[in-house]
Amino acid sequence: MKKIAILQPNYIPWKGVFDLISRVDVFVFYDDVQYTAKDWRSRNRIRTPRGEMWLTVPVLTKGVRDQRICDAVIDPLSNWQSKHYKALKSNYQRATFFKEYEYLLEEIYVANKWSKISDLNVFATKLIATALGITVEWHRSSDLAQSGSKDGERAIKLCKLLGCDYFINGPSAKAFMNESLFRENGIELAYMSYRYPEYPQLHRPFVHEVTVLDVLFNCGSKARTFSCMTPAD
Repeated sequence: MKKIAILQPNYIPWKGVFDLISRVDVFVFYDDVQYTAKDWRSRNRIRTPRGEMWLTVPVLTKGVRDQRICDAVIDPLSNWQSKHYKALKSNYQRATFFKEYEYLLEEIYVANKWSKISDLNVFATKLIATALGITVEWHRSSDLAQSGSKDGERAIKLCKLLGCDYFINGPSAKAFMNESLFRENGIELAYMSYRYPEYPQLHRPFVHEVTVLDVLFNCGSKARTFSCMTPAD
């Protein structure tokens, strides 16, 4: 059985995304669907002594309302890379394993200059997955040229194209997936259940819904135990 997950590329995603990736053989960045502003595609949260803080990548949307994620351009006049780097460093430099994983920030924010949000998100996700010890076959839907309806038609085409017969989806997709369509095509359909234990987070009270970098900086090599584990019963 060959397992696949298909998900829009998100900005420095939370641990649930990496849990999903760790469970499959093939991961497809669903990057040729419509870009949505003020969403996980361009922003995420970090934990600070003063509470949660949003880090938002400034994506140009004026006049391009229906643009695809893979076409969305980052504002070239913004100094967001330096700001995000400084925000992450200042709020996590006291975390136990910050020094061990500081190279992730260097690679994402210093060594590279980003013009498209999809390129940034794909790079960061792959880099962090490697740090977590996760190895999968990576693809972008924009490279695979498959079309179909939202209820699963296109996902089935991608499964068949990549030789997969087990599709793992996020829990919210259950509301619109045509499950009988998957059965008819011999593809098993499963859904994630995002339930995790707390870990020793630097700042309190504990918050789950922050970037996975929080787990890495606080837990080090044990990060995968907290971010890529079988959900509790």
